[in-house]
Amino acid sequence: MDDIVEITEGRTKLLVPNGSLEGNAPPKLPAFFNPRAKLNRDFSIIAYAAFLENFKGPKTFLDCLAGIGARSIRVANELDMIEKVFVNDINPDALALGIRSAKLNNTSKCEFSENEACRFLSLHSKRESRGGLVDIDPFGSPSRFLDCGIRSTCHGGLLSVTATDLPVLHGLFQDACKRRYYGMPVRTEYGNEIALRLIIGCIQLIAGRLDVKITPLFVQNNMHYYRVYVKILVRTDPQDNTGYILHCKRCGHRDVKKEKEADCKVCGLKAESAGPLWIGDLYDKSFIDSMLAIEHKYVVDKNCKKTLLKCQQEVDMPATYFTLDEVAKKMKSAPLSLEKSVEKLCKAGFKASLTSLNPSGFRTNATMKEIIGVFQN
Repeated sequence: MDDIVEITEGRTKLLVPNGSLEGNAPPKLPAFFNPRAKLNRDFSIIAYAAFLENFKGPKTFLDCLAGIGARSIRVANELDMIEKVFVNDINPDALALGIRSAKLNNTSKCEFSENEACRFLSLHSKRESRGGLVDIDPFGSPSRFLDCGIRSTCHGGLLSVTATDLPVLHGLFQDACKRRYYGMPVRTEYGNEIALRLIIGCIQLIAGRLDVKITPLFVQNNMHYYRVYVKILVRTDPQDNTGYILHCKRCGHRDVKKEKEADCKVCGLKAESAGPLWIGDLYDKSFIDSMLAIEHKYVVDKNCKKTLLKCQQEVDMPATYFTLDEVAKKMKSAPLSLEKSVEKLCKAGFKASLTSLNPSGFRTNATMKEIIGVFQN
């Protein structure tokens, strides 16, 4: 292939098509590489490293939609605990670049294959060949790959999933969202959290059919993608973390319920319901702590630490967050600073924290009415 350039990401050298580095939409041909997903890959390096510290299963990584192998080769090159990396893509030109990049980094951990993603994952679905870490990073929705992805993840392993079909998850195409994720979104200020919960809810539904339990460990989003990390346990889940987020667009009240409710309990008007979706925790405290403890060992974006510090604060906080502009609009006044908002709520006896999902967002167990009352004093 002509016009190939060498770049460095983390501690890894990658050979990428020069066209991928120009413009906002990287071309799929001759091989796909998205430089804007670097933060996504940086977080995965930290997450995988933290997970492997206490993981007793196979130290293997399965990448079913690897493209040029940017994530796979970084895993092989930067994570000493990894023993084998299986790099798969349907595009032979992408694989050819991946093989060259692996040689460039002097790593012999990678095994390359040219297969359709589900076929590749199915080849690793037997108990002895399942991966300790499995990644699904498609164009658009991951839903068609989730069944195979869960089957190819070993007991106690980590499944990481990316979704890039943001218009669908944000409610612009509600029928498509229902088909892909078995739930409906509501267009709100915290739409990215609803999207993440729809993705996890879909994974949970499919896992339940397979008598598999999932435990979310970490979620992350950036401009063009949503990403979730869930632990896979081959056992029945006695808990049902599926439900609805009820949102009233008139008064701003929101609530988490197991069942749909038609009316807002504050103002009595009709409320909108997002779901069914995941209503449990998005973060695992010990996992976030582990990621923070090792972040400095890797060459990653400085935003990784900033994000993780916010995640640490919002562990065990209520679902859904508020934004400063949303509250200011209800109050018909200029917004307070984020720090002052959290401080006021804590002094008034409420729980409050920043959120990693929005730079002007905060979580609290106060209602919109109570927030306004605190801010006006």
